[in-house]
Amino acid sequence: MNIEVQVNQKAFALPEDATLADALSAFGARPPFAVAVNGEFVARGQHAARSLRAGDRIDVVHPVAGG
Repeated sequence: MNIEVQVNQKAFALPEDATLADALSAFGARPPFAVAVNGEFVARGQHAARSLRAGDRIDVVHPVAGG
């Protein structure tokens, strides 16, 4: 059985027991980046431990250099 989550407003179907690390891998996120699930920051060390539920909204933000 799969769940559907949103990563940067794009739908992804993942296994029911998926973690944030699984979603980031499916999305193809490459460091450096910061991640929030449902508006709450998740530290890099917690990505593999953070379970996901159907409907979770994941935001992946990459730093931008500029001046």
